[in-house]
Amino acid sequence: MPEADLPLHKQPPPGQPSPEELSPEQLAPEQLSPEQLSPEQPSPEQLSPEQPWQGQPSNNSADSQSDDLAAPQDKPDLDPLLQVALTELQQRRDQLEEEIKELSNRKSQLEKELSSSFAGQSDAIARRVKGFQDYLTGALQDLAQSVEQLELVVQPVVVQPSPLDQPKSTPEAAAQDNSLAVADTFKPDESLIRECLEQFLSQPDFYADPWKLRRSLDPRDKELLEDWFFNQGGRGAQPSRNSRTRNILVAAALIAIVGELYGDRFQSLVLAGEPERLGEWRRGLQDALGLAREDFGPSSGIVLFERGEALVERADRLEERGEVPLILIDAAQRSVEIPVLQFPLWLAFAAGPQERFEDEELL
Repeated sequence: MPEADLPLHKQPPPGQPSPEELSPEQLAPEQLSPEQLSPEQPSPEQLSPEQPWQGQPSNNSADSQSDDLAAPQDKPDLDPLLQVALTELQQRRDQLEEEIKELSNRKSQLEKELSSSFAGQSDAIARRVKGFQDYLTGALQDLAQSVEQLELVVQPVVVQPSPLDQPKSTPEAAAQDNSLAVADTFKPDESLIRECLEQFLSQPDFYADPWKLRRSLDPRDKELLEDWFFNQGGRGAQPSRNSRTRNILVAAALIAIVGELYGDRFQSLVLAGEPERLGEWRRGLQDALGLAREDFGPSSGIVLFERGEALVERADRLEERGEVPLILIDAAQRSVEIPVLQFPLWLAFAAGPQERFEDEELL
């Protein structure tokens, strides 16, 4: 082959390295050998004129690569840390929600227990009472303010004469006034009492109903009862009729009259002091009034007593029940108990010296 046909190798200008000294990355594509070309990199002939060669770096690509390399170094990746923090927060939230739910259930249970227990009811009542107290306090304060705003009318002063200026009454006049007041106790029933006394003077009715007098009285017995009713007002002592039998007859007439006035609202209480005397009173009243043994007793019409204290207690209980005690005192009793004087009806037989002496001889 002539030398003219041989390709001429251009000599590199001075100062530039030869192609053999350059690395494959520094060689142009047309200077690379087929072995140095990578399969991924196209040959210069395969590249279109409009498509630049990728192996040839440009200024823009170099700048973007430098920015991409610098970004991971300046800004580390925070996604794993955020994910861990969010997970912990979610767990904590779930835990708090469970605790809140548990506390709510516990609160409901406690409220039910308080409402059904005594302490809870007491607390509820205390709250209501406190509320009512506050309401009353406010109402009283409003009332006090309203009263303060009222215009009170001054009442006229009425001067009454002093008791010292009145004429003094004598003790005799005061005693007379008291006696008149006592004497008027049976004034409304005077006609009925006198009618009964007149009937007792007639012939005895041996078949009269129980609690009616079946014996007759003499005029002295009638005078004694009239004085006791209309002068003493049903409270006082009368002279004995010289025997217990006669005194029992007068007491039986008195029981019959009081029964007409008060009906079943009275009870006769007899004070005799000794069992023998009480026995005489029971037999005498039973015969004069047509009574039976069942009519004598605490729950019956006549009660017999040996002691004055028991009689006073029984009379107090009768008055508490709205009943009237009729107290009869035997002539053998030397004195009358002071509490007996407070009751409205009582008759004491005052024995004479001879009768008292005979009674002591019998004892």
